[in-house]
Amino acid sequence: MSAEPLTVAGGARVEAARRRTFAVISHPDAGKSTLTEALALHARVIGRAGAVHGKAGRRGTVSDWMDLEKARGISITSAALQFEYRDAVINLLDTPGHADFSEDTYRVLTAVDAAVMLIDAAKGLETQTMKLFAVCRHRGIPVITVVNKWDRPGKDALELMDEVSERTGLTPTPLTWPVGIAGDFRGVLDRTDGTYRRFTRTAGGATIAPEEGLPAGAAEAREGEEWTRAVEESDLLAATGAAHDQELFLDGVTTPVLFASAVSNFGVGALLDTLVDLAPPPAPRPAADGAARDLDAPFSAFVFKVQSGMDAAHRDRLAYIRICSGVFERGMVVTHGRTGRPFATKYAQQVFGRERESVDLAYPGDVVGLVNASALGVGDTLYADVPVTYPPLTTFAPEHFAVVRSRETAKHKQFRRGIEQLDSEGVVQVLRSDRRGDQAPVLAVVGPMQFEVATHRMEHEFGAPVHLEPLGYSLAMRTDAESVAGITASSGTEVVQRSNGEFLALFTTKWVMRVLRENKPHLTLEPLVAAQL
Repeated sequence: MSAEPLTVAGGARVEAARRRTFAVISHPDAGKSTLTEALALHARVIGRAGAVHGKAGRRGTVSDWMDLEKARGISITSAALQFEYRDAVINLLDTPGHADFSEDTYRVLTAVDAAVMLIDAAKGLETQTMKLFAVCRHRGIPVITVVNKWDRPGKDALELMDEVSERTGLTPTPLTWPVGIAGDFRGVLDRTDGTYRRFTRTAGGATIAPEEGLPAGAAEAREGEEWTRAVEESDLLAATGAAHDQELFLDGVTTPVLFASAVSNFGVGALLDTLVDLAPPPAPRPAADGAARDLDAPFSAFVFKVQSGMDAAHRDRLAYIRICSGVFERGMVVTHGRTGRPFATKYAQQVFGRERESVDLAYPGDVVGLVNASALGVGDTLYADVPVTYPPLTTFAPEHFAVVRSRETAKHKQFRRGIEQLDSEGVVQVLRSDRRGDQAPVLAVVGPMQFEVATHRMEHEFGAPVHLEPLGYSLAMRTDAESVAGITASSGTEVVQRSNGEFLALFTTKWVMRVLRENKPHLTLEPLVAAQL
């Protein structure tokens, strides 16, 4: 980073005020990764966009770097990018949209101060979109809405605003309004000053789309009825009170709206400016005891993601931390809250998708990658001087289970190392029992596509091909050692252990679980906490 160390009182707070840490979230295929790359392009931290997957002659996006992501054309893991724009430091987190990877998305949402919600102009509010809106509301995360793909045929703009209002409860307050119907995107009316931003296409959308600013009179002369329609619709919005109010936005009552085409780089610059101008900077973060840790308090952070396989040459493991307070200095020795042991931060890196470089200083709101941090797990707290513990991250209740075995017995060490790595990252939950042994652990996941990711990584990253045997269980309940014998005596059940020693009772159906509970009420059967996603 370019900033020099600040030793005066309030230094961390001053630097935090420059930070904008947000996630890009949406239903699958709404264009998150394309938008992420377009934002980096407009900030001029990359020269050309990789843009759309599977399009001839186009590279993969910066944020989608895993082989499986490139092959499937979807994001299956979150990615962090940090860059500067204007006088702000942007920490952008791209997230997987598919519901099978919702646990990863949820963890990212614990580490951000705002969210950019992408809506497909043709499809409107889809299932995952609604769930993500609900999570943001639950966590008090203000949302900026972007109607994407306006260069393609889609719904009416006013119809989309009604849909946002009726289905989310948020009042949309458009900052820009499209000139031209969906599929005929000419530019936008800037509702803050009434001017016209006219867009010009570039070859394949690989470079920044030139924008021309025109006053209202010139816009009317150029665009005719399309400009008149846009002005009339904007006036209608104004009559209904759809004007931006910063306090209502931060309180989660309204959502600013912009229209864009990420693949053509239309409207992306306006989004960057909106993030800098309107998105909130980091604020004091509540600890597990409810007390807020001041930004100027000694350093503290929590781990929200662990990822390996980013560097094929080194097979390293990266723990992503969100800094909550104080100044981070590379090499400082901090305390690992869960173990109470010292943790050295010599290998700290600033992340830009798959690419990384050493970072010497970081401040509240920043995302830093700690390399080879094998002692760190998702949800762990790090702190200096004054102890603090941040709330643990929710573990989702798994719904799909399969036994995993190595295809090659000679690769037992690689198999064991890979399984342990996937478990520590939270890619899957690894469950073991005396009945099955260490050679045949049970993998438990929220969605079946996680199995595909696990098997792909076991073969290509750890060199240990595996095969899965699906199990007929669909429900997991927390239990204890005293209840194991009583549970396993019933048909349609099995008891396994998580890596932390916690016992889980698996059931083929809810009916089997209810019958057991009725017949043996003394057994411990507690529901697993599932996040609202």
